[in-house]
Amino acid sequence: MAGGQGQGSERAVRGGADVLKGAEGAGSPDRGDRLRFQLLGPVRAWRGDHPLNPGPPQQRAVLAVLLLHAGRPVSVPQLVDALWGEQPPPRAVGTLRTYVSRLRGLLEPDRRPRQQAHLLVSSGGGYALRVPGEALDASVFEERLATARRLREADDTAGAYEQLRGALALPAGMALAGLPGPYAQRQRDRLTELCVTAQEELFDCVVGLGGQAGAIAGLRAFAAEHPLRERTQALLMRALHRAGRQAEALAVYAATRRTLDAELGAEPGRELRALYEEVCAGSRGSGTGSRPGPGTGPVGDRARPDRDRTGDSRDHRPHPPRPARSTSRIGPPPPVPAQLPPDIADFAGRAEAVAQLAPALRGAAGARAPVVATLSGLGGVGKTALAVHVAHSVRAHFPDGQLYVDLQGGGLAPEDSSAVLTHFLRALGVAESAVPDGPAQKAALYRSLLADREVLVLLDNARDSAQVRPLLPGAPGCAVLVTSRARTLALPGADRVDVEVMAEGEALGLLGAIVGAERVAAEPIAARELVAVCDGLPLAVRIAAARLTSRPGWAMAGLVARLSEERRLDELRVGDLGVEATFRVGYEVLGPGLAHAFRALALCGMPSFCRGAAAALLDTTDDEAEEAVEALVDAGLVELHGEDRYRYHDLVGLFARRLGERHDSPCERAAAQHRFFDYVLATVLTAVRLTEPHRVLPGLLRHPDSPGRTLADADAARAWLHDAHPRLYAAVEWALGAAPGLLGSAVDLLTAWSQVLGGTARHRALEPLVRRAVDTARRHGDDTATAHALRLLRVPHHGTAPHHGTAPHHGTETYAWAERAPGESLRPAHASAGPPVSALAERELAAVPVTMDRERAAPPLRTAAPDGSEYRLRQIRYRARCALRREGPPRQAAAPCRQARRRCRLRAARDRARLGPGESERGPPLPTPAPPPGRGCGCGSAHMGECRGRPSAATLPGSREVP
Repeated sequence: MAGGQGQGSERAVRGGADVLKGAEGAGSPDRGDRLRFQLLGPVRAWRGDHPLNPGPPQQRAVLAVLLLHAGRPVSVPQLVDALWGEQPPPRAVGTLRTYVSRLRGLLEPDRRPRQQAHLLVSSGGGYALRVPGEALDASVFEERLATARRLREADDTAGAYEQLRGALALPAGMALAGLPGPYAQRQRDRLTELCVTAQEELFDCVVGLGGQAGAIAGLRAFAAEHPLRERTQALLMRALHRAGRQAEALAVYAATRRTLDAELGAEPGRELRALYEEVCAGSRGSGTGSRPGPGTGPVGDRARPDRDRTGDSRDHRPHPPRPARSTSRIGPPPPVPAQLPPDIADFAGRAEAVAQLAPALRGAAGARAPVVATLSGLGGVGKTALAVHVAHSVRAHFPDGQLYVDLQGGGLAPEDSSAVLTHFLRALGVAESAVPDGPAQKAALYRSLLADREVLVLLDNARDSAQVRPLLPGAPGCAVLVTSRARTLALPGADRVDVEVMAEGEALGLLGAIVGAERVAAEPIAARELVAVCDGLPLAVRIAAARLTSRPGWAMAGLVARLSEERRLDELRVGDLGVEATFRVGYEVLGPGLAHAFRALALCGMPSFCRGAAAALLDTTDDEAEEAVEALVDAGLVELHGEDRYRYHDLVGLFARRLGERHDSPCERAAAQHRFFDYVLATVLTAVRLTEPHRVLPGLLRHPDSPGRTLADADAARAWLHDAHPRLYAAVEWALGAAPGLLGSAVDLLTAWSQVLGGTARHRALEPLVRRAVDTARRHGDDTATAHALRLLRVPHHGTAPHHGTAPHHGTETYAWAERAPGESLRPAHASAGPPVSALAERELAAVPVTMDRERAAPPLRTAAPDGSEYRLRQIRYRARCALRREGPPRQAAAPCRQARRRCRLRAARDRARLGPGESERGPPLPTPAPPPGRGCGCGSAHMGECRGRPSAATLPGSREVP
């Protein structure tokens, strides 16, 4: 028998991996379409690899009752009593039938209406669920316990050990967790007792196989959890006694005796007293077989299937292999936590992030250190959903379990790392009484328990690195996923993934996954508009989709109409889930200064802003503004946009402006907006001076208080103007729709900006803005802004002029028309008394008769030219003559044009000879554009040839006119 016992021990070691494979196969879904059910833990179900949703708690309770009856019929009264006991609700039977109907649809989704069910059938005035026993983890568990008892009776202790290990690998937590009703409570108590008994039997097998030295630590923790179970205390005494630690064995007896007396008023039973006497006699006790040598007993940790530990490694450099698992620790398998939240059934998109994260986590087994990956991004961007989805996709690579905690880092009361360690230690099998007091001691024990184990840890919603560091494993084999709004998590060796808002295709995929692809296909334009107003934020898309799902009669276009800017945050709310509430979590942790900065920075009206613009809005220095904005980035409320710019998500910007209306006075907001527009206007004027140094308009416009952005030279100015074009357009557009106080600043910005766009393809794009500025100025009765805007648009005050390509520009559109109606066109300019408009208006009133050879009817051109130069007069003549060909024969205008041009060139040459290369004191040399062949102005100049068509854009009066 002793020899057979030794062979059995070796068989236990060799078969450890196979036992684990069997246990894992029973506890997780098989491939294919087989149904699987879990009752040893939260009630769960799978079809193949796909999880099913068994419904609300009472519906799950019905499923559990039917499963535990193993195919036997359960009457309706029995089910009512199982769910509600002696106080059923008035419509209990109807509710029960509803649950049964839903379960039938879940278990047999392809069954047609009124077709007879094959799984959940009606039988004998009740119901029966006909599934094989191996489909239920509780049935497999009890079957293995029975097999272990038979093997013990046949003196096959090692075989019994294998069966018990396989059985105890199945529970995933408290049996029937969360189920209501008296029946669930009775079955929960029964299954819990079976689990505890199985652990006792396993410890008994270990001690019987001679593994007491390695089992003592686990036995001590188990005995602390069950201080009134005499058999458990006896097992601990026997293990200590056989390990030669008699004093400790006697101390266990004394402590147990005191506990029984204090709690029950009883003395220890016969087995415990007999063992006490045996220890007192100094006997080593007789074992059931020969004591195996080192390494021949069953291993304490669950063995793992052989796998390639280098295939998934991220570091292919030669390095020492991981130490082999110790075989001296023999005892029951530690608990296998499975704490991951349920996977998202309608998860969609994020393919790139999943492809980056999943291989990294799967490579933890062959890495030199624990694998750590961080996911950061805006609240509501889907970090948790992505992390949970990825964790489920790799959970098979972490057979020792998965730990999860919500660290509440985005709120006012983040979880304490020490409390989280206590939670993790309890999940890993440490008794409450054995948890150390100090955080450092807890962290050390936590790392020790995870050493040589493969566990996935998901730390959701972390606040900062200090909260996360104590929760990181210390040895390779484990992996950690961290989600956080903060982008400043500094974790050594961590893979960082910035989770951004979804692109349109991904957002449409998410919308279709929730509401159905058919519904999206039926309204494709409205679907794109819906994800656009959500700005790709997954939380917003999910809420909008939930509203559509709950209202099948709604059209998507109707929901889009409801999501106007004023109502958008109010509409994006369903149940206890809301976009505004998510943003508020991050806002409420800000101090007063950062909270004010968050509100003020949203007033810029641009798609993005730089630190200089932030300084203008906050009325502070660039460095202080940058510090504030970076703090908001760290808080997950502002996003980085390129190297040196920042942006608000559209919905976050709405939230910030709403807060500003509630907390900041109108004067404060208006002052911030004016400072911002002054900053932008000053930067545009700087760009004009650098790129067009001969312009005089910058000196005529209102001088901003802000110095604006520093631009090094003309090239830097041109680059800035090119990049800033869409931002400037958005800022002016937003200002024209804001308070009237911004109208003048917006028109000034338009006036300066148009100076550098003349003759470019982007010049025509300003026309809608200018027309809107005219309409806005007239509506508010602002004559100055009206005159400025009309000067840009060049239309009569009453809008009756012909529009010959009405892109706004400086210069007369049609000289014949300008001669007919100059007074009406420029009357607002004189009324406004604005320096730039008045000066330019006088010049144009003079330019028209001069062009028509009626100089006596014109105001003095030396006054009209702002610098009073003869050079300006000649420039005006030249450009006006070029435009005349639009109203008369080309050759009629050619000679005067050539004459004017020749005089300009001669004067410019004299200026250069006197002042050297570059600009003259009266203006720059006249540019010599080279239009394409056949598009000359008709002036006969050498640079254009004979004019045979319309004048080119470069020769029109407004193309690059110098005011």
